[in-house]
Amino acid sequence: MSNSMNSRKNYFKKAQKYDLLASYYKYIDPNLHVHYYHKHLTALNKAFEVMRSEEVFRKSPSRVRILHAAPQAGNVDVYVNETRILQNSPYKTISDYLPLIAGKYQIDIYPTGQLSSTILSQKIQVESGKLYTLAISGLDKSIRLIVHEDLPHVPNGESKVRLIHLASDSPAIDLAVKNGDVVFQNIPYRKATNYMGITPMSIDLEVRTTGTKQDLLSIPHAAFNADKAYTIYLIGLHDTEPELEAVFISP
Repeated sequence: MSNSMNSRKNYFKKAQKYDLLASYYKYIDPNLHVHYYHKHLTALNKAFEVMRSEEVFRKSPSRVRILHAAPQAGNVDVYVNETRILQNSPYKTISDYLPLIAGKYQIDIYPTGQLSSTILSQKIQVESGKLYTLAISGLDKSIRLIVHEDLPHVPNGESKVRLIHLASDSPAIDLAVKNGDVVFQNIPYRKATNYMGITPMSIDLEVRTTGTKQDLLSIPHAAFNADKAYTIYLIGLHDTEPELEAVFISP
């Protein structure tokens, strides 16, 4: 095993140890909790610095970010290979991209501050040089990670957009211009459209029950700027709180 790999593993082990200590002291001694949590972050950052120095990482980094789109899950902690990388993440938040070497990873998501039972436990595979968004989606026992590759490149001066349906109690949907033509048609829950190239603009949109004029959600003044790729995530609930919402995310 190379010195670089040994060093990386040692830093990850330290990060895990300090994370456990921070959790232990959270309600016993706030000062020690903060002390060990900072040591956890320092060890984690050093592990990533080692990864950046590795040839395979320099040639072909993969990057992953987490979107919390499970409306009734509460705040969550996210672990990658038993190392906590997000703490107390609320609904509707998206993390920065996390650099990872290509390979398989174990993702465990817990209610914040708890380690007795996961909200979900799932393995993912990331490939060299690709960007991914992992969306936490669903209700109760149906919560799972929905993995989509992000493709941020657009031709100079142009824009593009896709839609991902993560509203668990909503039917298949259409995305349309307000009182106008359908842009994306018949998107089932947990499915994504392909990207569609568009001219930069601001436009009023609406989400409809597929094949009808029934307006589930109005999206006024949707702005698409030049040289950006957008993903519109439909999240929330149709029949109860939190209400349906369109979240626009650009890498």
